[in-house]
Amino acid sequence: MMRSMFSGVTGLRNHQIKMDVIGNNIANVNTVGFKKSRVTFQDALSQTIRGASSAQGGRGGTNPMQVGLGMEIASIDTLHYSTSAESTGNITDLAIGGEGMFILSDGLNRYYTRAGNFIFDEKGNFISSSNGLKVLGWQYDITQSTPPDKTPQNLEQIIIKKGMMVPANATSLVKFDKNLNAETSEGDHYKIPFHIYDSLGREHTLEVTFTKSSQDNTWNYVIEADPDDVLIKNIRNIDGTIVFDENGFFDPNATGVIDQVEIDISGSTSVQFTPDFDQVTQYAKETSIDLMVQDGYAAGTLLGITIDITGTITGVFDNGLNQELAQIAIANFDNPGGLIKKGQNLYELSNNSGQPQIGTAG
Repeated sequence: MMRSMFSGVTGLRNHQIKMDVIGNNIANVNTVGFKKSRVTFQDALSQTIRGASSAQGGRGGTNPMQVGLGMEIASIDTLHYSTSAESTGNITDLAIGGEGMFILSDGLNRYYTRAGNFIFDEKGNFISSSNGLKVLGWQYDITQSTPPDKTPQNLEQIIIKKGMMVPANATSLVKFDKNLNAETSEGDHYKIPFHIYDSLGREHTLEVTFTKSSQDNTWNYVIEADPDDVLIKNIRNIDGTIVFDENGFFDPNATGVIDQVEIDISGSTSVQFTPDFDQVTQYAKETSIDLMVQDGYAAGTLLGITIDITGTITGVFDNGLNQELAQIAIANFDNPGGLIKKGQNLYELSNNSGQPQIGTAG
C-alpha cells in the first residue's frame, strides 16, 4: 500500500514541475528572445521481488519480477531553435537567424542573449534596452582604411555618438572610365571637369583635356587647375600619354609609367594622385569618358545608421559618405542547452555549455 502511495506522489510532484515549466513558457509568450523549456521524465528505481532464471531441464526460463518505485524528472531542457522574426520598425531591434547569441557586458562579466532589443543611450553606448548591458563587438577607426582585428581578445563595447564627425580625407585616387572615340581626328580634344578634395575637406575643380595623337591608338592628356581657384599654388606632372591596344582596351605596357600628379594648396598638405585609366576604352562610338571615382571627401556629420545582415553598423554622413563604424559580435556554443539562465533574457556559461566561439553573423 505504501509503495503505491509513494509512486503516486512522485507522479504528482513531478507532474507539477512540468506544469510549472509549461506555465512559465506561456507566461513568456511575448518575451523578446525567450526560449521555451521542455520537461522529460524517466522511471525511478525498481524493487526486484524475484530475479530472472534461465531454462533448465524440462523447464523454461522465467523473467524478473519487479515493482517500480515511481518516476522522476530526467531533464529540463532549454530549446534553442530559431523562431520567426517580427518587424518592429526600429532599426536597432535585431534578431539572429539560426544559431548564436549576442554578447553583453556589465564591465566585469559577460552574458549571452537572443534578445536583440537594443538602443543607443545618451552617451552613444549601444546597449540592451531591457537591462542596460553593453553590446560587444568591434569598433572601426574611421580615420583608418583598414578594418579592426576581429578576434575574441579585441572585443569591446560599441559606441556611436550622435552627431559624430568623420574627418576630411584628401584625394589620393582618381579613376576614369567609359569611352574615347576611336574615329576622332588628330588634334581634336575633349575636356571634362572633375573635383578633388584637400586635407581640410575643401573641394577643388580640375580639368583634364584628352587630345588625339598622330600615333595610332594614342591620346595625350593634360590636367589643369581652375584659374579662379586661388588656393592652388602649383601643380606638377600634369601631362602624359595613354595607349590602347587593337581591341580598344587600355594598354598599360605601351602606356608605361604614369606620373603622380602633385598639387600644392594653401593651408593643406600636398594632394597627390596617379590618374588611373584602366577602365577607359577606345571604340568607334561617341566619347563618354568621365570620372569613375575619386576617394576624397569633406568632413561629415553623422545623420543616421544602417545595420546589415552581417551585423555591420554603417554610418550615413551628410557629406555623402557611408562609413563602417562597428561590427556586432556573435557567440556560438557546442551545447547552448548547457547555458545557465540568469533572468532578464540572459545566459551564463556552465561546465557543460562549452566555451563561446566568437565571430560574426553571415
